[in-house]
Amino acid sequence: MSSKHKNIFLVGPMGAGKSSVGKYLAAQLNMDFFDTDEEIEKRTGVDIGWIFDVEGEMGFRKREEAVVSELANLSNIILATGGGTIMSPEVRSVLGSKGVVIYLEVSLRYQGSRTINDSRRPLLRVHNRQEVLEKLQDERESLYEEIADFRVLTDKRNVRTVADEIIHWLDAQ
Repeated sequence: MSSKHKNIFLVGPMGAGKSSVGKYLAAQLNMDFFDTDEEIEKRTGVDIGWIFDVEGEMGFRKREEAVVSELANLSNIILATGGGTIMSPEVRSVLGSKGVVIYLEVSLRYQGSRTINDSRRPLLRVHNRQEVLEKLQDERESLYEEIADFRVLTDKRNVRTVADEIIHWLDAQ
């Protein structure tokens, strides 16, 4: 892997497998793993839902931007970002300049089934979950595509298969 690829940033919608794939990749590549949501919770001492309730999405996004900017300056890391992290132009710039960006794609069908019982996602604490997922996809998909150095579809695939495809691509760079 070249020096440009000293860091690996995983982007994509919720339910794409960024955290699971990131942890597995980190173990395989002997890199440190970070998850933006976990880092925010660790630093604030409260869960993401509480931050959304008290500070709103904008307050959460400011915290997220600060965490991404800080972590991206480390070396030899894999960072699983939140689904909306790429909404910030500053974050997109930081990720694009500090490592390789891999877009984990997931169809709306699989995203819906992977997140159906997950109560930890503030944007899905609604009755019209599928409509919300569709709206988020419409808003974000072009940004994922714009920033990605590589794309991997995660539908019907396990963590190891997805990670192996990423490793194979990295080795070819």
